Amino acid sequence: MSVPGAPRAPGAAQRGRATSLAGGFPGAAAGRLLPGSVPFRYFGAAVAFHALAWLALAAGARDWPQWRGGLGWPLAALHLITVGTLLASAIGASLQLLPVATRQPVRWPRLAGALWWLYVPGTATLALGMGLARPALLGAGATVLVASLAVYALLLAGNLRGARGMPGVVLHGWGALAALVLLGLTALALVALWLGRPTIGHDAARALHLIAGTFGFMGMLAVGLSYILLPMFALSAMPQERAQIASGAAALAAVVLGATAAFGFAPVVLRLAALVAGGFALALHLRLMRVTLATGMRPELGRSLRLMRLGWWAAALTLGLALALVAAEALGLPAKFLGRLFVLAAIVGWLLSFLFGVMQRVLPFLASMHAAAGGRRRPPTPSALTLDWPLGWHFGCHLGALALLAAAIVADSSSLALAAAAVGAVVAIAFGLFVATLLERLRLALAGESSAGRGT
Repeated sequence: MSVPGAPRAPGAAQRGRATSLAGGFPGAAAGRLLPGSVPFRYFGAAVAFHALAWLALAAGARDWPQWRGGLGWPLAALHLITVGTLLASAIGASLQLLPVATRQPVRWPRLAGALWWLYVPGTATLALGMGLARPALLGAGATVLVASLAVYALLLAGNLRGARGMPGVVLHGWGALAALVLLGLTALALVALWLGRPTIGHDAARALHLIAGTFGFMGMLAVGLSYILLPMFALSAMPQERAQIASGAAALAAVVLGATAAFGFAPVVLRLAALVAGGFALALHLRLMRVTLATGMRPELGRSLRLMRLGWWAAALTLGLALALVAAEALGLPAKFLGRLFVLAAIVGWLLSFLFGVMQRVLPFLASMHAAAGGRRRPPTPSALTLDWPLGWHFGCHLGALALLAAAIVADSSSLALAAAAVGAVVAIAFGLFVATLLERLRLALAGESSAGRGT
C-alpha cells in the first residue's frame, strides 16, 4: 500500500543506529523494569479471560439467533474479549513498555500491581452481570472497573508527561488516554440505561462506546506501541516521526468525527469524513510498518508476523464494512448482518489477531529481560523460553474460530456459534500452554536453574 510523501527506506547509518539501539535495549531497560509479577499478572489475566470468553459464547450459543446486542452471554463473551483480554494486555504492555521506550523511571510500581486487584474482580463481576442479565450486578462490576481504569489513566498520564523523545508514540498515547476517559463515561451511561436511569440515548451511547473503545483506546494504543515493538522485533530503524504524527493526527480526527456523528449531527457526512481520515491513517501506518520490516535485519517473524498482518487486513476490512453500513443507512437498505460482521472484524479480526501476534514476541522478550535483570550472566534467550508447537495449534484454530464466527453471523446459526466456541477453546488452551511454559522456564531461570536444552 503506497502513500504519497511516505518515508523512504532509511540509509545504512540510520539502520546502524537502530540496530545498536535494539541490541542494547534489554541492558538499557533493566533499571526501568517493573517487578516481573506486575506485567505478567495482567498478561495472565488476559489469557484467563480469553478462555472464559469462549465458555461464555458456548453458554449463549442457543440464544445466538435472537441476540441483538442486549444483556446475555453473547454480550458477556464480547466484553471478556474487549475488557478482559484486550484491556488487560494493554495495561500490562503500556505500563512496562512506555517507561522503557521513553527513558524514564517506573512510577508507582506498587500502585500498578495493586490496580490488578480492582481490575480483575470488576471485569469478572461485569461479565457475570451481563451473562445473567442482572443489571445490579453489572452496575457493581462496572463501578469497580471504571474506578480501576481511573487509576490506570493516572499511571498512563504520568508515563506520558515524563516522556523524553518518541513524540509519535506519545501522541498516540495521549489520544488513547482521552478515549479511555470517554470509554469510562459511556460505560457508565450504558449501565444507567440498563438500570432504568438514562442519561443519553441508547444508540448514541452504544456508538460512542464502540468508537472510544475500539478505535480510540485500543486502536490508538496498538498503533502507537507498534512504533516501539516492530522495530525492536525486526531490528530496524524507528519509523519517521513526522509520518507517525501525521498518521496519529488523522486517526484522532477520525475518532472525533465519528464520535460527533454519534450525536446525530450530519451523521452521513461526518462518518464518511471519519472513514476518509481513518483510511489515510491506516494506509500511512501500514506504509511505515512495511518499510520497518523491509529494512530490518530480521524481516521474517514467522507466525507472529502472519497474525499481525491478518490484523492489518482485518482493520482495512473493518473500514470497508463501516463504509457499507453508512451507505446502507443513507439509502435505507437493510443491513442485518453488516453491524455484527463489523464488530467481528474489528475486535477478533483486527485487535485480537494483532494482539496475539505481538504477545508471541513480546512475552518471551520481557521474560528474557527479567531473567537478565535477575543477575544471571547468561540469561535465557527468548527462543529458549518459548514452547513453539502450541503456537501452531493456536494459529490454525484462531483462523478457524474467526471463520466459524463469521459463518454463524451470516447463517444466524446457534450450531455454528457453538462450533466456534469449541474451536476457540482450543485457541485458549494452546495459548495458555505457551504462557504457562514461558513462566515456568522464567521461574527456573530466576532460581538459577538452567532451562537451556529443554525439549520443545
